[in-house]
This record gives sequence, C-alpha cells and structure tokens, in this order.
Amino acid sequence: MRAEAREIVELFEQDQRKDLLRFVTCGSVDDGKSTLIGRLLYESKGIYEDQLEQVRSASAHRTVSGEGLDLALVTDGLRAEREQGITIDVAYRYFSTPRRKFIIADTPGHEQYTRNMATGASTADLAVLLIDASQGVLTQSRRHAFIASLLRIPHVVVAVNKMDLVGWDEQVFRRIVDEFSDFCARLELTDLQFIPISALRGDNVVRRSDAMAWYDGPTLLGHLETVHIASDRNLIDLRFPVQYVSRPSAEFRGYMGTPASGIVRPGDAVRVLPSGTATRVREVLGTEGPLDEAFPPVPCTLTLADEVDVSRGDLIVHENNVPRVDNRFDAMLVWMAETPLALGERYTVKHLTRMVPARVATIRYRIDVNTLHRQQAETLGLNEIGRVLVELERPLAFDAYKRNRQTGAFIVIDRLTNNTVGAGMILDRSPGELSVTEQELVRTPRARDVERHAGQVSADERRARLGHGPATVWLTGLVGAGKTTIAYALERRLFDRGVQCAVLDGENARLGLSLDLGFSARDRAENIRRAAEAASLLNEAGLVAVCAFLSPNEAARERAREIVGDERFVLVHLDCPLDVCRQRARDDLYGRAERGELKLFPGVSASYERPGHPDLVLRTDQLDVDACVDRIVEELERRGILPAS
Repeated sequence: MRAEAREIVELFEQDQRKDLLRFVTCGSVDDGKSTLIGRLLYESKGIYEDQLEQVRSASAHRTVSGEGLDLALVTDGLRAEREQGITIDVAYRYFSTPRRKFIIADTPGHEQYTRNMATGASTADLAVLLIDASQGVLTQSRRHAFIASLLRIPHVVVAVNKMDLVGWDEQVFRRIVDEFSDFCARLELTDLQFIPISALRGDNVVRRSDAMAWYDGPTLLGHLETVHIASDRNLIDLRFPVQYVSRPSAEFRGYMGTPASGIVRPGDAVRVLPSGTATRVREVLGTEGPLDEAFPPVPCTLTLADEVDVSRGDLIVHENNVPRVDNRFDAMLVWMAETPLALGERYTVKHLTRMVPARVATIRYRIDVNTLHRQQAETLGLNEIGRVLVELERPLAFDAYKRNRQTGAFIVIDRLTNNTVGAGMILDRSPGELSVTEQELVRTPRARDVERHAGQVSADERRARLGHGPATVWLTGLVGAGKTTIAYALERRLFDRGVQCAVLDGENARLGLSLDLGFSARDRAENIRRAAEAASLLNEAGLVAVCAFLSPNEAARERAREIVGDERFVLVHLDCPLDVCRQRARDDLYGRAERGELKLFPGVSASYERPGHPDLVLRTDQLDVDACVDRIVEELERRGILPAS
C-alpha cells in the first residue's frame, strides 16, 4: 500500500476510535445559538469550502461584524429562517476535533416549538443552554432547563453569551449564575456548568478570552471535548430488543438487534419478555464473526441454547434483572400534533421495536412549561406537556425513564395517518404516591356520599378486655418465600398466647373477597386495597391481622400502610433467593410462568419491587419458621402491641 493510502487509512481508523458526543443547543430567540454553532464549526474546520463561500455570499447582504461572516447562516439553512431572522426547525450538524466527534442539534427558542426541542434533545448527552448576558435569565431559559431535566440530559452547560455587550463584567455573570442555580435546584440536573462567552467574537468558545481573565474555567469546546460521558451509558441492565428474526436455513435461527443497554455475552442466562421464557445465550455474532460480548451501540445477532418462541418486538434480558412488565404506566407526554390528544381514543405506542395499540386513559395534570405550575386538563394541545396514564392492549416490558432512557421512552402514533403525535417518558411512581387507578378506586362519587360511623366501644376498652393492641402484620415476598406458612405459624403462636388474631391469605382472598379480579397491575392494586381495608376493620375490632400477600408493587404496599395506619402497620419482607423460591413453589408455578402458561408472574414475566423501607427483613432461606415467628413476635412486643413475654 502506498504511503499516502496508508496515512488515509490510519486517519480514518483513528477517527473511528473517537467517541461521539451528541449535544443540543437551546435558548431564547436571539440568544445566539446559530452563531455559536457556526463559530464551533468554523474554528474546528467543520465547514466545507463551498458552504463557506455560500455563507460569505449571504453575509454580504447582512450587517455583520468580526471577520465579515454571519456565522449564524451556517445552520440557518431554510429560506424562511433567513427571511425572518429566526430558526424554526431543528438543524443537525456534524464536526470533529482530534479528541472527539460531535453531532449538534440546533433547536428553536419559541414556546410553540417545544416539540422541536424535545425531538432534538431526546438523544442528547449534553445540552448547551444559552442566556443573553444583556437580558439575564428569561422565562424561556427556565423552560428549556425544565425540558432538559424532564428528558434527563446528563450534562447541562449554561453558556452566558454576549458578554461583550455588558463590558465583560464578572458581576453580571455571577448574578446570572446565582439566579439560575437557585431555579435549577428545583430540577433534576446532575451536572451543571457555567461558561461566559461571546459567540460573535469567539471568546471562550474555542480560544480563551483575554477580556475575561477573571474566568479560570474551561472554554466551551474544551469542556465538550473532556466531559466524561462513558459512565452515562447503562451497561448494567441488559435490554436487547429483537429487531429481526434471521432464518437463512433450517439449521440457524438468530435474533438480530442492537442492545439498548447492558452487556450480553455467550453463556448468559436470559429471559424473553413479555413471555418470561428462560434460556441461555449460545453465541453473540457480529458483522465479522463471533464476539466475546456486545453492548450499545454494537449491532449483533444472538443465538439461543433452546428452541423458544421469540418474535420481533420481544425483549431479551438477564434472568435476574427483569424490567417491569405491565399493560399500563404513568408517563410525561409531549404532544406534537395540531389535533389535540383525545382521551380514550386508540393510538399506537411504539416502544423500542414493539408496536402496541393503546389509549391515554387519564390526564393527571398539564404542566405550564413557563412557570412549572400544574394545571387540570381534559386534553393536551400542540407543544403541551402533561402527566398521563397510558393503557395498553398487550403488556410491554419497560423501565422507568430515569433508570433507562432507552427502555423508558416511547412515541405515540396516530392509527389513521401514521404520524407521530406524541413522545413520552415512563415514570417510576414514588412510594406512597397514589396511581390514577388507586385514586379512581378510593375517590368514587359514591364514596364521597358515605359517612364513616364510630362505634360505642373505644380502642382502650378493647385493649383492656383483650390484653393486647391491634396490628396488621403484612408479609410480602415472592411465591415460595414462605408467606402462608409463616402467617399460619404466627397465628398459632399468637392464639396460644391468648391473642385474638386472624389470617388474611392471598390465595384465600382470591376465592372470595377478590374473586372478580385478575392479575394485571390494576387488579393487583385493587386486591391489596381490599385486603388492607379488611385488615383495618379487624384492627378496629382490636384484633391482630396477619396478611400474607405477594403484593409486588411498592406503591400498593404503601397505600395499604396508609389505609391501616402507620402505627399499626408492620411490613415484613420475606427475602428469599429466586432459585430457592422456584424449588419450594408448588405445581411448578415458576416453570409454567417461564413457559408462558402463567402471564404477569412476579419474578419471571413481571417485576417484584423490593420494599424500600420494611419494618423487618427475614431471610427465609437462612431462618426456619419458628425463628421467623420469634422475630415478628419480638417486633410486636417492642412496639408495645403485645405485652412482654
């Protein structure tokens, strides 16, 4: 190979090894976003000569300063933009430096283009938010910070532009830093950096500014080149969406796609969702042959050890790291269509490679993107953002957006026009927060018309007669963890001590109290509500209620605590490894779930949320039944519910 050709190949390979930073620029109108991007491209030699000539020609018809170039024209490519002097679309540009490659999304500043910013920022690693130093922090500056927080962009740089117009005054910069930092304290922004610049003159953009010697931080490009983004990728949670099933011959079946997150290796124990079928990875194949591992954004083909039913849209995950599988979720939704959102109307939700018919059941509230205030709403219009409840016709496997941006995001498609009308981020409800379903269940019109009556026997009288106080011992854990066994052993122990008690068992409840309920997330929440209400009635009568319910959802458990009352509620987590639970479970329940015979089975095809703050944790693989009962009795004595033995 000739020396020139080798040099070209080496340069190409060197460029391929650079990591890529995607960033979005945003700010108010005339803050200088397009000028800033033009400056970055111009000084990094990212503009082709013919493009530069066009900019020189167009600049001749406009009043500019500096080197006679209006660098905003580098990105303002639409005629309408040039005529109106504003940017109205999202312009994507690419440039490279010796240290890193970059893709820039230049988004408009007007409120009516919120959807454009959401689109440009959806894949960004970093946001550059411009503030005009002569104008200070504006409403639109706050709005863009909120959207960056909503989209969980890992890094935000606040570029205080036009410092030349305020005489390079450090105090102006410090006032903006203080005011904007106070506002951002209300948001979830993990990495916030402030840099004073002049995009028009180039100060602190690529080269350091002699006029702002008081600033000792990095230049904007220096920060973009060095900000650490490798740890932003989620390499823990394997989420492999199947894009295509490859069958070139009867002897080969491969599942093609790109890992959305995590690392996959040959031999990994995995599950296929939403069915929950368990198997192992036989091979990981790349474009050049077998791979030792694959991770984002490496496309690959997986072959599995067993003949299992896998289709496009399925999600392959590690066996002991399973996302939530459900047919409903809460989400923040950005509406992108001229036609307003219609509650109850059927849309299509596209999540990774899966398409599912869905509807928006409820709008919990709409957010005023300028003030961040929550408003009641019956619909969402163009560019509006709201929290909604989405109901799906078939279950999806997903994570909360804050945990995994890839598996927590989705788009909404109009079924008739096939246009994208919305984009959403799935939420992870905080403990104790009522879901829309739970609000509907406990705040029906009939419930508002009913008055609670008090009896003539006081709680103190009952305690004096019975010799103990009331309590609800709530046992939660996977199937096979020992809930029912321990519940009835505890009942025997308490009864022998003269304690009035009763067991509410999850399976028994399904034969009567909850006979009409299935196993969806909504039905499980209602099952737990009913059990908690029954336990509360037992407590009002002075009894100790022992509740043995799988109760996989943290919010539902916290709702049970609210119903019963914190002083009476004892949450006991029966912590047991999944493989031990599988061995203990009767009727091959886990095997049936893995074969797809049982749907929405916690620990297999649905998630089990471990209690965040249980009152007692019992390792039932290490403690026998008597020891577990001893610990629970000790807790009841410690609380003064039972007299000391």
